[in-house]
Amino acid sequence: MSVQEYLDKHMLSRKIEDAVNAAVRAKTPDPVLFISNHMKKAVSSVITKVKARQILDSRGIPTVEVELYTNKGVFRASVPCGDSTGMYEAVELRDGDKGTYLGNAVTKAVKNINEKISEALVGMDPTVQLQIDQAMIDLDKTEKKSELGANAILAVSIAACRAGAAEKEVPLYKHIADLSGKTNAILPVPAFTVISGGKHSGNSLPVQDIMILPTGAVRFEEALQMGSETYHHLKAVITEKYGANGCNVGEDGGFVPDISRQVLPLCLTILVFHIIDQRTLPLTPVREGLDIVREAIGRTGYNDKIKIGIGVAATDFCIGTKYDLEFKSPNKSGQNFKSGEDMIQMYKDLCIDYPIASIEDPFDKEDWEHSKRFCGLGLCQVVGDDLLMSNPKRIERAIHESACNSLLLKINQIGTVTEAVDVVKMAKEAHWGVVVSQRFGETNDCFIADLAVALGAGQIKAGAPCRGERVAKYNQ
Repeated sequence: MSVQEYLDKHMLSRKIEDAVNAAVRAKTPDPVLFISNHMKKAVSSVITKVKARQILDSRGIPTVEVELYTNKGVFRASVPCGDSTGMYEAVELRDGDKGTYLGNAVTKAVKNINEKISEALVGMDPTVQLQIDQAMIDLDKTEKKSELGANAILAVSIAACRAGAAEKEVPLYKHIADLSGKTNAILPVPAFTVISGGKHSGNSLPVQDIMILPTGAVRFEEALQMGSETYHHLKAVITEKYGANGCNVGEDGGFVPDISRQVLPLCLTILVFHIIDQRTLPLTPVREGLDIVREAIGRTGYNDKIKIGIGVAATDFCIGTKYDLEFKSPNKSGQNFKSGEDMIQMYKDLCIDYPIASIEDPFDKEDWEHSKRFCGLGLCQVVGDDLLMSNPKRIERAIHESACNSLLLKINQIGTVTEAVDVVKMAKEAHWGVVVSQRFGETNDCFIADLAVALGAGQIKAGAPCRGERVAKYNQ
């Protein structure tokens, strides 16, 4: 085929002429670059290749990274990993070979992307997110994405979303907002983890984390400053009370001081009840943690502008129908083995004594009755994490039963951008709050920051104002 025949076949002559005319009108100093860019815009973007590899997350555990190619560029995404997988969430595909990364390698998920997903998506328009995500769901054919792996599907979904934004020449958050039908994106309130407990620390704090929420900040920049300053004041408080070792941090940057005080002996408790309000006793590890956070807030001078949140993760210490608040203690007193009603009373007392604005997973993931009762008190935001697992069916039930009033969205629990947008719509239609959340195994990918802004989530939980993979989200 001659050059002229090739030009005629693809109707390039007219397109080149239009590009040259545009360059002349623009009086561009670099006509070659101008014409090149003009020609790129004249051609619709399509996916040309999808290439995956195995990388390590913030804990040194393998996860999936993807590069999605279009004729306009290369777009990268990597996915976070949770510390555990619930029965109601999408399945993260791992190799299971204990001789390699202790069974955590993701080469099967990588292979699925390179050999199956890539073939299915090549030639598709990256702006049609719904069609791309549906193509992967159809290819998988399982309810929980266990064939291809939710980690494989989500990585490609996020990379495609970035490619779509580039094709439209808009910021990522604006493209996601367009996909969701929203017109006004808003910046969220950051929920900074400042103390880690539960299964993520060696102290006796039973709850998973204590957070601060700068609800009084006018701008996100101001909220970030408040969070950082409080975090560093807390470091000083912990150093004074527990020594420098107390300032070691957990996986998401929260401090892990040796909060280990036990309840008062029963005879002393009875004696002191006659002197002090019963509600202030005993001095539990939870109250000890809240006290040092409140002291740090007091040192910043932001008392009226910062609220406290508690991530309980009660499923971790629920035994049957009881809750063992001493599940990490080698010397159990037996006085902290509580019923659901006891837990409700404890939360009520804490909400009276501390500026608590949010409690996450106050009960076991199957304890719908006590979740409903506590939420009905209207004391604070009640966030569903293990209760919901970002699962549409669980969310629908929680809405129907009024078991919580806020969704903790973890995108890898559901597996695609489209499905994440849909569950947020469900929550918002029920007038719930939405908290877009990190996972304990994170990467430097800051997609959830754009997602939180685009969907008007109102809150983002990305960990402490410390550690690069956490701060990347707040900086974005």
